[in-house]
Amino acid sequence: MTSNLTKKDILHILNATDSEIIEYMSETVKYRENNLITYSKNIFIPLTEICKNDCGYCNFKKDPEDPDVILLKTKEEVLNELKEAEHYGCKEALFTFGEDADEEESVRLKLKEYGYDKMIDYVVDICQMTLDETSLLPHTNGGNYSYEDLKRLKEVNASMGLMLENSSKRLMDLPAHNKSPGKNPEIRIETIENAGKLKIPYTTGILIGIGETKEEIAESLLTIKDLSDKYGHIQEVIIQNFTPIPGIEMENWPEPSFLDMIRTVIAGTLLFGDSDVSIQVPPNLNNDTAQIFLLCGADDWGGVSPVSPDYVNITSPWPGIDELKELTEDAGFELTERLCVYEKYINSDWLNELLLKKIANIS
Repeated sequence: MTSNLTKKDILHILNATDSEIIEYMSETVKYRENNLITYSKNIFIPLTEICKNDCGYCNFKKDPEDPDVILLKTKEEVLNELKEAEHYGCKEALFTFGEDADEEESVRLKLKEYGYDKMIDYVVDICQMTLDETSLLPHTNGGNYSYEDLKRLKEVNASMGLMLENSSKRLMDLPAHNKSPGKNPEIRIETIENAGKLKIPYTTGILIGIGETKEEIAESLLTIKDLSDKYGHIQEVIIQNFTPIPGIEMENWPEPSFLDMIRTVIAGTLLFGDSDVSIQVPPNLNNDTAQIFLLCGADDWGGVSPVSPDYVNITSPWPGIDELKELTEDAGFELTERLCVYEKYINSDWLNELLLKKIANIS
């Protein structure tokens, strides 16, 4: 089987039975170039917890009136966190924030207080500060952006990301996305495509267990594959499982089955097998089952932080690096650290001189 899978092929994998699953797992081995499983040592910094979307599975978004809400971190606060991360040997600064947070008046007032008109201006300055004053590389994941905004962010980010989640507009009628205009797949696909046009090394992925059908999973993977084939900018695809958290709208929603995760990781591996795109499964969402996904073809653990929690999945702590190493080696693989930008993009076709110089100093 090659990576030129059709929708029918992917659906067959997503519905595979026990003996077929074992056969497909053996197919994934053909695409391994080495025995390495990668991860990026990062710090996760939420610049604001305000968001225009209200996803049914989200615990990140906060009410502006919440006394503990992060309306907008100051540059001093961010720099202090970056310096701590530097002390722990982190090399990636993951900046996250709610989409179009500056539509909220309280955030606009904070921006004005700091001397900015728009969130994009502040984010670009934060990333520039990171490059100027620390040894970390910025990776921004803040929702949809216009082509022009992405162009600005490209100059100060080693890589960027946005989860497609699913390509089906039908999910906009379900609890997952019915109050989240920014989760319209047409808008998200346009953002990912614009990143490709601008040659931004990019991370995307799908979220399973939020009400999608297997046909919609297949279509979502194929959508990402088409974008990857066209622009070559997709460096990794995340296969993420929905996990219920107390207090969210979907707290009683069923999780995807372990078997469905296995099938989906195999499908992703076989679909992207020939295209040098990594398949990532978040280890903190799969503590007891993480190793099996390595046997299904996953070759990356994503960002793992020794200094900050996963603010998007606050009830799922990161494994320690030593624990991750043990998990990986026990499954017969070798754990190795990577940068937030993959090696094949570290050249002047993809990155500017400032970023290349920064990376050379880190290396």
